[in-house]
Amino acid sequence: MHPAPTICPICGESLAITRLHCPACDTAIEGRFFAGRLARLSNAQLEFVEIFLLCEGKLKAVEERLGISYPTVRARLREVIAAMGYEPAESDESAPLSEAERRRLLDDLAEGRISLEEALSALRGR
Repeated sequence: MHPAPTICPICGESLAITRLHCPACDTAIEGRFFAGRLARLSNAQLEFVEIFLLCEGKLKAVEERLGISYPTVRARLREVIAAMGYEPAESDESAPLSEAERRRLLDDLAEGRISLEEALSALRGR
């Protein structure tokens, strides 16, 4: 099975689930159904959430498992939170990155493991 699309390819608005079907007994149920906030996430965001859960929410473990920098893990987590319709918490990490963290972030960018947008966001502390 393919994942259900959540965005209309014509206008870009959210799609509504209006029919459910049981392939075993061929029963169909029609109405308006809510898929939940996780249905708003892209495939890449869902993969990140799965890894986050497997790592029991430990950002350092996510960093190691994905091979990306800690600031990138935080940036991706904030993206997931926003995509689910929540307001990400204000970062209390306003201290500048250490030289080692900054170097690793730039190395991740140079190797293509993160995008320019993610690097700039992490460098700005967002």
